[in-house]
Amino acid sequence: MAFSFTKWQGCGNDFVLVNGFREQLPDDLAALSRRVCDRHYGIGADGLILVLPSQQADFRMRIFNADGTEAEMCGNGIRCFAGVVHAEGLSGEAEFTVETGAGILVPRLQLAGSRLTGVRVDMGEPILEGERIPVLGFGASRVIEQPIEAEGETFSMTCVSMGNPHCVIFVEDAQDVPMEKFGPLLERHEKFPKKTNVEFAEIKDASHIRMRVWERGAAVTLACGTGSCATLVAAALTGRTKREAEVQLDGGRLQIEWAENHHVYMTGPAEKVFAGRYE
Repeated sequence: MAFSFTKWQGCGNDFVLVNGFREQLPDDLAALSRRVCDRHYGIGADGLILVLPSQQADFRMRIFNADGTEAEMCGNGIRCFAGVVHAEGLSGEAEFTVETGAGILVPRLQLAGSRLTGVRVDMGEPILEGERIPVLGFGASRVIEQPIEAEGETFSMTCVSMGNPHCVIFVEDAQDVPMEKFGPLLERHEKFPKKTNVEFAEIKDASHIRMRVWERGAAVTLACGTGSCATLVAAALTGRTKREAEVQLDGGRLQIEWAENHHVYMTGPAEKVFAGRYE
């Protein structure tokens, strides 16, 4: 089965996007994602994103990780999703609603004439209760600076859900963290029944965070939008930063704000890389 696609990236977090209003896809989307995301034998991406009709919102977004697992949401992915909606003329509005596995989110396009310069997304309210993130052993309590052990090393974790689970660990130097060693151990740790994304964050000052990420189902990536949101929330909860900060990732920078209405807002780029047809 052949279909047309576009490749987009947000801060180096890259995705294959398919317009489900126009294209037909095979039933086994997990297997398809593994094939198209393969960087040697496929197109190459961190995930496969489908732009679909919705009965609850203007559009529906489904995202499959490179390993074939379906994720609830993706922050960089939803900005790229919004870019496709704009580029392919699916909506003439600058703001629209998107149904995701994390609820209905609202991206707003930043335009210079017809040119897309960025996307600001209302990511909703962070989930802080342990049992809802989920993290085992905490009930309805918040998981703030709690110990977690991996391979004989004890880390202090603060956990947040942005519709998907995150384990944020503050370190002295994010660049020195052996991501390939501790990322998979923490992702699959017994405390996380749905696995977790893992962020290692270094506080530069009250308005700047350096963060590196191990993404659930995708390994090390250049950026993570929901992870940046979770990191800012964790930093604010622990008194390390203000409620608005720039998050510097391996692939770029995102502006994150935890507003007074308790919603988290993420602003960053979404850029089309190329278009093609997958046979």
